[in-house]
Amino acid sequence: MTPMMMRGTALAACLTLLPAAAAAEETDVRIDLDGQAIVGTLEVPPGDPAPVVLLLHGFTGTRDELPVKDTDEGVFARTARLLAEAGYASLRIDFRGSGDSDGAWEDTTFSGQTADAVAAIDWLAASDAVDGERIAVLGWSQGGLVAAHAVAERPDVEAAILWAPVVHPLHSYEGLLGAETLTEALAAEPETPITATLPWGAETVLRASFFQELALTNGAAAIAAYKGPLKVIVGARDNVVAPQPATGEALLRYHDGPEALSVFDTDHVWDAFAGPETIDGSMVPATLEWLETHL
Repeated sequence: MTPMMMRGTALAACLTLLPAAAAAEETDVRIDLDGQAIVGTLEVPPGDPAPVVLLLHGFTGTRDELPVKDTDEGVFARTARLLAEAGYASLRIDFRGSGDSDGAWEDTTFSGQTADAVAAIDWLAASDAVDGERIAVLGWSQGGLVAAHAVAERPDVEAAILWAPVVHPLHSYEGLLGAETLTEALAAEPETPITATLPWGAETVLRASFFQELALTNGAAAIAAYKGPLKVIVGARDNVVAPQPATGEALLRYHDGPEALSVFDTDHVWDAFAGPETIDGSMVPATLEWLETHL
Protein backbone atom coordinates (compact mmCIF):
# COMPACT_ATOMS: atom_id res chain seq x y z
CA MET A 1 0.00 0.00 0.00
CA THR A 2 1.37 3.39 -1.02
CA PRO A 3 1.62 6.35 1.42
CA MET A 4 -1.22 8.04 -0.47
CA MET A 5 -3.41 4.96 -0.09
CA MET A 6 -2.55 4.76 3.61
CA ARG A 7 -3.53 8.39 4.16
CA GLY A 8 -6.79 7.85 2.27
CA THR A 9 -7.62 4.77 4.33
CA ALA A 10 -6.85 6.61 7.57
CA LEU A 11 -9.08 9.52 6.55
CA ALA A 12 -11.92 7.17 5.69
CA ALA A 13 -11.57 5.52 9.09
CA CYS A 14 -11.68 8.90 10.82
CA LEU A 15 -14.84 9.85 8.92
CA THR A 16 -16.64 6.75 10.18
CA LEU A 17 -15.91 7.79 13.78
CA LEU A 18 -17.54 11.20 13.46
CA PRO A 19 -20.91 11.65 15.19
CA ALA A 20 -23.93 11.58 12.93
CA ALA A 21 -24.69 15.05 11.55
CA ALA A 22 -27.95 16.57 10.42
CA ALA A 23 -28.96 15.40 6.96
CA ALA A 24 -27.96 17.43 3.94
CA GLU A 25 -30.67 19.06 1.84
CA GLU A 26 -31.08 18.06 -1.80
CA THR A 27 -32.76 20.40 -4.29
CA ASP A 28 -33.20 20.03 -8.02
CA VAL A 29 -32.19 23.18 -9.89
CA ARG A 30 -32.50 24.49 -13.45
CA ILE A 31 -29.83 26.61 -15.11
CA ASP A 32 -30.88 28.33 -18.33
CA LEU A 33 -28.45 28.40 -21.26
CA ASP A 34 -29.34 29.38 -24.81
CA GLY A 35 -33.02 28.72 -24.19
CA GLN A 36 -32.45 25.26 -22.73
CA ALA A 37 -32.40 24.02 -19.15
CA ILE A 38 -29.44 22.31 -17.51
CA VAL A 39 -30.91 20.26 -14.66
CA GLY A 40 -28.87 19.47 -11.58
CA THR A 41 -29.07 18.37 -7.97
CA LEU A 42 -27.72 20.77 -5.37
CA GLU A 43 -26.76 19.05 -2.12
CA VAL A 44 -26.09 21.41 0.79
CA PRO A 45 -24.95 20.47 4.30
CA PRO A 46 -26.64 22.17 7.26
CA GLY A 47 -25.23 25.42 8.57
CA ASP A 48 -23.64 28.40 6.87
CA PRO A 49 -23.13 28.38 3.09
CA ALA A 50 -20.42 25.82 2.41
CA PRO A 51 -17.69 25.57 -0.22
CA VAL A 52 -19.04 23.71 -3.21
CA VAL A 53 -17.91 21.07 -5.70
CA LEU A 54 -19.32 20.89 -9.23
CA LEU A 55 -19.55 17.23 -10.38
CA LEU A 56 -19.35 16.54 -14.15
CA HIS A 57 -20.41 13.10 -15.39
CA GLY A 58 -18.85 10.97 -18.10
CA PHE A 59 -19.75 9.84 -21.62
CA THR A 60 -23.35 8.47 -21.80
CA GLY A 61 -23.67 9.12 -18.04
CA THR A 62 -26.08 11.20 -15.99
CA ARG A 63 -25.68 13.28 -12.87
CA ASP A 64 -26.06 10.44 -10.34
CA GLU A 65 -23.65 8.34 -12.42
CA LEU A 66 -23.10 4.57 -12.56
CA PRO A 67 -25.00 2.50 -9.96
CA VAL A 68 -22.77 1.13 -7.19
CA LYS A 69 -23.27 -2.56 -6.42
CA ASP A 70 -24.90 -3.37 -3.07
CA THR A 71 -26.10 0.24 -2.63
CA ASP A 72 -29.04 2.32 -3.80
CA GLU A 73 -26.74 5.14 -5.01
CA GLY A 74 -24.83 6.08 -8.12
CA VAL A 75 -21.13 6.96 -7.92
CA PHE A 76 -21.80 10.72 -7.94
CA ALA A 77 -24.89 10.56 -5.73
CA ARG A 78 -22.80 8.67 -3.17
CA THR A 79 -19.88 11.06 -3.57
CA ALA A 80 -22.19 14.04 -3.04
CA ARG A 81 -23.53 12.53 0.17
CA LEU A 82 -20.05 11.85 1.49
CA LEU A 83 -18.94 15.36 0.56
CA ALA A 84 -21.91 16.80 2.45
CA GLU A 85 -21.09 14.69 5.51
CA ALA A 86 -17.61 16.27 5.42
CA GLY A 87 -19.06 19.80 5.17
CA TYR A 88 -18.97 20.41 1.40
CA ALA A 89 -21.89 21.32 -0.83
CA SER A 90 -22.07 19.91 -4.34
CA LEU A 91 -23.91 20.42 -7.60
CA ARG A 92 -24.12 17.48 -9.98
CA ILE A 93 -25.56 18.31 -13.39
CA ASP A 94 -26.91 16.51 -16.42
CA PHE A 95 -25.21 17.90 -19.49
CA ARG A 96 -27.73 19.05 -22.11
CA GLY A 97 -28.90 16.03 -24.06
CA SER A 98 -28.40 13.77 -21.04
CA GLY A 99 -30.61 12.81 -18.11
CA ASP A 100 -33.29 15.38 -17.29
CA SER A 101 -31.68 18.33 -19.08
CA ASP A 102 -33.09 19.77 -22.28
CA GLY A 103 -31.63 18.95 -25.66
CA ALA A 104 -31.01 15.81 -27.70
CA TRP A 105 -28.21 13.36 -26.97
CA GLU A 106 -27.17 13.24 -30.62
CA ASP A 107 -26.34 16.97 -30.46
CA THR A 108 -23.75 16.46 -27.69
CA THR A 109 -20.31 17.99 -28.26
CA PHE A 110 -17.31 18.66 -26.02
CA SER A 111 -17.67 22.40 -26.56
CA GLY A 112 -21.37 22.24 -25.65
CA GLN A 113 -20.62 20.34 -22.43
CA THR A 114 -17.90 22.85 -21.58
CA ALA A 115 -20.43 25.65 -22.01
CA ASP A 116 -22.77 23.78 -19.63
CA ALA A 117 -20.01 23.44 -17.03
CA VAL A 118 -19.07 27.11 -17.27
CA ALA A 119 -22.74 28.09 -16.89
CA ALA A 120 -22.93 25.92 -13.76
CA ILE A 121 -19.78 27.54 -12.32
CA ASP A 122 -21.28 30.98 -12.91
CA TRP A 123 -24.58 29.88 -11.34
CA LEU A 124 -22.77 28.66 -8.23
CA ALA A 125 -20.76 31.87 -8.00
CA ALA A 126 -24.02 33.83 -7.87
CA SER A 127 -25.91 31.46 -5.54
CA ASP A 128 -26.72 32.36 -1.92
CA ALA A 129 -27.06 28.67 -1.04
CA VAL A 130 -23.29 28.01 -1.21
CA ASP A 131 -20.03 29.87 -0.72
CA GLY A 132 -19.68 31.08 -4.29
CA GLU A 133 -16.13 32.26 -3.74
CA ARG A 134 -14.95 28.70 -2.94
CA ILE A 135 -15.75 26.51 -5.93
CA ALA A 136 -14.01 23.30 -7.00
CA VAL A 137 -14.71 21.29 -10.15
CA LEU A 138 -14.59 17.49 -10.21
CA GLY A 139 -14.91 15.66 -13.53
CA TRP A 140 -14.88 11.94 -14.26
CA SER A 141 -13.71 10.47 -17.58
CA GLN A 142 -15.16 12.66 -20.36
CA GLY A 143 -16.33 14.92 -17.53
CA GLY A 144 -12.66 15.29 -16.59
CA LEU A 145 -11.84 16.49 -20.09
CA VAL A 146 -14.73 18.96 -19.86
CA ALA A 147 -13.59 20.05 -16.40
CA ALA A 148 -10.10 20.86 -17.72
CA HIS A 149 -11.61 23.12 -20.37
CA ALA A 150 -14.09 24.68 -17.95
CA VAL A 151 -11.42 25.72 -15.44
CA ALA A 152 -9.34 27.09 -18.32
CA GLU A 153 -12.29 29.41 -19.03
CA ARG A 154 -12.87 30.14 -15.34
CA PRO A 155 -9.30 30.11 -13.91
CA ASP A 156 -10.46 31.62 -10.60
CA VAL A 157 -11.95 28.21 -9.67
CA GLU A 158 -10.23 27.27 -6.40
CA ALA A 159 -9.39 23.64 -7.24
CA ALA A 160 -9.74 21.04 -10.00
CA ILE A 161 -10.03 17.30 -9.35
CA LEU A 162 -9.99 14.96 -12.33
CA TRP A 163 -10.99 11.32 -11.96
CA ALA A 164 -9.61 9.16 -14.84
CA PRO A 165 -9.91 12.12 -17.21
CA VAL A 166 -9.85 11.77 -20.96
CA VAL A 167 -6.71 13.62 -22.10
CA HIS A 168 -6.23 12.61 -25.75
CA PRO A 169 -9.81 12.10 -26.97
CA LEU A 170 -8.99 10.97 -30.49
CA HIS A 171 -7.01 8.06 -29.02
CA SER A 172 -9.50 7.18 -26.26
CA TYR A 173 -12.59 7.29 -28.47
CA GLU A 174 -11.01 5.29 -31.26
CA GLY A 175 -10.84 2.44 -28.77
CA LEU A 176 -14.36 3.11 -27.51
CA LEU A 177 -16.20 3.74 -30.78
CA GLY A 178 -13.98 2.08 -33.38
CA ALA A 179 -11.55 3.36 -35.99
CA GLU A 180 -13.97 2.79 -38.89
CA THR A 181 -16.66 4.85 -37.18
CA LEU A 182 -14.22 7.70 -36.57
CA THR A 183 -13.04 7.62 -40.19
CA GLU A 184 -16.63 7.82 -41.43
CA ALA A 185 -17.55 10.65 -39.05
CA LEU A 186 -14.45 12.75 -39.68
CA ALA A 187 -15.25 12.78 -43.42
CA ALA A 188 -18.97 13.55 -43.01
CA GLU A 189 -20.85 16.85 -42.83
CA PRO A 190 -21.08 18.05 -39.19
CA GLU A 191 -24.85 17.47 -38.91
CA THR A 192 -24.69 13.87 -40.18
CA PRO A 193 -25.97 11.29 -37.64
CA ILE A 194 -23.35 8.62 -36.98
CA THR A 195 -24.25 5.31 -35.33
CA ALA A 196 -21.55 3.74 -33.16
CA THR A 197 -21.52 0.43 -31.29
CA LEU A 198 -20.06 0.60 -27.79
CA PRO A 199 -17.83 -2.20 -26.43
CA TRP A 200 -20.68 -3.59 -24.31
CA GLY A 201 -22.94 -3.92 -27.36
CA ALA A 202 -25.17 -0.87 -27.01
CA GLU A 203 -25.57 1.52 -29.93
CA THR A 204 -25.42 5.29 -29.71
CA VAL A 205 -26.09 7.98 -32.30
CA LEU A 206 -24.12 11.23 -32.35
CA ARG A 207 -23.71 13.84 -35.02
CA ALA A 208 -20.41 13.93 -36.89
CA SER A 209 -19.62 17.22 -35.13
CA PHE A 210 -18.97 15.26 -31.92
CA PHE A 211 -16.33 13.13 -33.63
CA GLN A 212 -14.82 16.11 -35.41
CA GLU A 213 -14.20 17.83 -32.09
CA LEU A 214 -12.09 14.84 -31.00
CA ALA A 215 -9.21 16.21 -33.04
CA LEU A 216 -9.71 19.75 -31.72
CA THR A 217 -9.97 19.01 -27.99
CA ASN A 218 -7.09 18.17 -25.65
CA GLY A 219 -7.07 17.97 -21.86
CA ALA A 220 -3.36 18.75 -21.46
CA ALA A 221 -3.64 21.84 -23.64
CA ALA A 222 -6.63 23.05 -21.64
CA ILE A 223 -5.11 22.47 -18.21
CA ALA A 224 -2.03 24.49 -19.21
CA ALA A 225 -4.25 27.58 -18.95
CA TYR A 226 -5.24 26.81 -15.34
CA LYS A 227 -2.79 27.78 -12.59
CA GLY A 228 -4.88 26.60 -9.65
CA PRO A 229 -4.47 23.39 -7.63
CA LEU A 230 -4.86 20.26 -9.76
CA LYS A 231 -5.49 16.75 -8.42
CA VAL A 232 -5.54 13.83 -10.87
CA ILE A 233 -6.70 10.36 -9.74
CA VAL A 234 -6.36 7.34 -12.03
CA GLY A 235 -6.73 3.58 -11.83
CA ALA A 236 -3.81 1.30 -12.62
CA ARG A 237 -6.26 -1.19 -14.22
CA ASP A 238 -8.07 1.40 -16.35
CA ASN A 239 -8.38 0.07 -19.91
CA VAL A 240 -10.76 2.81 -21.11
CA VAL A 241 -8.53 5.85 -20.65
CA ALA A 242 -5.13 4.27 -21.12
CA PRO A 243 -2.25 3.79 -20.65
CA GLN A 244 -2.16 4.66 -16.97
CA PRO A 245 -0.55 6.27 -15.08
CA ALA A 246 1.11 7.94 -18.11
CA THR A 247 -2.14 9.52 -19.30
CA GLY A 248 -2.68 11.13 -15.91
CA GLU A 249 0.95 12.22 -15.72
CA ALA A 250 0.57 14.06 -19.04
CA LEU A 251 -1.73 16.57 -17.37
CA LEU A 252 0.82 17.35 -14.66
CA ARG A 253 3.53 17.80 -17.28
CA TYR A 254 1.61 20.67 -18.87
CA HIS A 255 0.04 22.15 -15.73
CA ASP A 256 1.85 24.91 -13.85
CA GLY A 257 0.69 25.14 -10.23
CA PRO A 258 0.07 22.99 -7.15
CA GLU A 259 -0.58 19.45 -8.33
CA ALA A 260 -0.64 15.79 -7.34
CA LEU A 261 -1.32 12.43 -8.93
CA SER A 262 -2.83 9.45 -7.09
CA VAL A 263 -2.78 5.98 -8.65
CA PHE A 264 -5.05 3.35 -7.12
CA ASP A 265 -5.35 -0.36 -7.93
CA THR A 266 -8.72 -0.04 -9.61
CA ASP A 267 -10.44 0.17 -12.98
CA HIS A 268 -12.07 3.04 -14.88
CA VAL A 269 -15.26 2.84 -12.80
CA TRP A 270 -13.55 2.52 -9.39
CA ASP A 271 -14.73 -1.08 -9.08
CA ALA A 272 -18.31 0.14 -8.71
CA PHE A 273 -19.55 -3.16 -10.19
CA ALA A 274 -17.99 -4.91 -7.18
CA GLY A 275 -19.21 -2.48 -4.50
CA PRO A 276 -18.42 0.87 -2.84
CA GLU A 277 -15.09 -0.03 -1.21
CA THR A 278 -12.81 1.83 -3.65
CA ILE A 279 -15.08 4.87 -3.73
CA ASP A 280 -15.33 5.05 0.06
CA GLY A 281 -11.78 4.02 0.87
CA SER A 282 -9.76 5.70 -1.89
CA MET A 283 -11.58 8.10 -4.21
CA VAL A 284 -13.51 10.21 -1.73
CA PRO A 285 -10.73 10.35 0.92
CA ALA A 286 -8.17 11.47 -1.71
CA THR A 287 -10.66 14.06 -2.97
CA LEU A 288 -11.40 15.35 0.53
CA GLU A 289 -7.71 15.60 1.33
CA TRP A 290 -7.26 17.89 -1.69
CA LEU A 291 -10.34 19.95 -0.85
CA GLU A 292 -9.28 20.40 2.77
CA THR A 293 -5.93 21.80 1.62
CA HIS A 294 -7.05 23.93 -1.32
CA LEU A 295 -10.74 24.88 -0.96
